[in-house]
Amino acid sequence: MSQSLAQIMLHLVFSTKDRKPMLNDEIRDELHAYIGGIITSLKGTLLKSGSASDHIHLLIAQSRTISVADLVQEIKTGSSKWIKTKGDQYRNFHWQGGYGIFSISPSHRDILEAYIANQAAHHRKETFQDEYRRLLAKYKIEFDERYVWD
Repeated sequence: MSQSLAQIMLHLVFSTKDRKPMLNDEIRDELHAYIGGIITSLKGTLLKSGSASDHIHLLIAQSRTISVADLVQEIKTGSSKWIKTKGDQYRNFHWQGGYGIFSISPSHRDILEAYIANQAAHHRKETFQDEYRRLLAKYKIEFDERYVWD
């Protein structure tokens, strides 16, 4: 086969450092657009983004030429630097050290896009920590509660 073809869809989730509520309406849309630009520069596509005040969800069509770790590092490093330029209230902004990333079947894309779009309403009923635990359980990812939060 002379071509290398791939369809890699990923659901990436990470929070602000210590889950501080720093992702307000003032920067949210611009942040999502900025992250979309980072992903595009890495030959991927941001399919959907959504966030609450303390975390973000990204549905990404990942390029086959970059590792997951490098993709996440570029997104988090670049967006953190950008947020710090948005005013004094963001000068100490940081993302959490870790992240959750989950492979997504194309048949589940529409459901996940709707879920991501509905973050504000969703988090009136469930905390980020409960949501994250639920995602880890759904994907059968074992974790140690002592090390998953920062």
